[in-house]
Amino acid sequence: MPTHLARAARAYWAYVRRAPGTHIWLVILFATTVVIRHVSPETAEHILERRSTNLHQLSESPVRVLVTSAMWIAGGGWYFYFVLYNIFHVPAERWLGTGRWLAVLLIAHVGATYLSEGVLYWAIEHGHAPQSAVYTLDYGVSYALAGVEAVLTYRITAPWRYLYLGGLLFFYGLALVEGRDFTSVGHFSAVLLGLACYPLVRARPGLWDPVEAGRRTWRRLRRRPAPAP
Repeated sequence: MPTHLARAARAYWAYVRRAPGTHIWLVILFATTVVIRHVSPETAEHILERRSTNLHQLSESPVRVLVTSAMWIAGGGWYFYFVLYNIFHVPAERWLGTGRWLAVLLIAHVGATYLSEGVLYWAIEHGHAPQSAVYTLDYGVSYALAGVEAVLTYRITAPWRYLYLGGLLFFYGLALVEGRDFTSVGHFSAVLLGLACYPLVRARPGLWDPVEAGRRTWRRLRRRPAPAP
């Protein structure tokens, strides 16, 4: 292997080792995405029905579906989530450590699932949704992602953290107002649950200043030697 490729491989491996949970999760999501793309639509629907955290499955096998529902991607594609995981999950896992990072995403994923399905149950009981909605597909990784996005608020220095938080609340709040469905309730709930994880993160060092980070990057770029003609 050429020297530059070996150096790049070592650098990437060091990057992966600093956030092992995120990258193991990405590997699982890649595998399940490949499976879904290579089976018939009927088989894919059956697979996802068995792993959906809908009201029926939560009443039958809650632990199983809460775990397996987070192993499948609901829209967006694997490469899209690969980018998002590296933007949000990787820095969160590095900052919090794998244990605390897992705690945050589990709180967001499980809590938002039950809150959103609770809203759906209320809607069914009061005639605002059909009885068949107990079988509605509900799977994916977006609740956990929203919770981790929210907890990263505490890593950003003021005043930038308030701009970040405002953008986050606007994005998910607008989706809630426009969508008014149980998944938008789940996403907004996940953000609030992520913010509620402050006791898990308040003692963590390593605040991030985006302005200072930009300056450091600019200084490194300026110090790079110009390519030889």
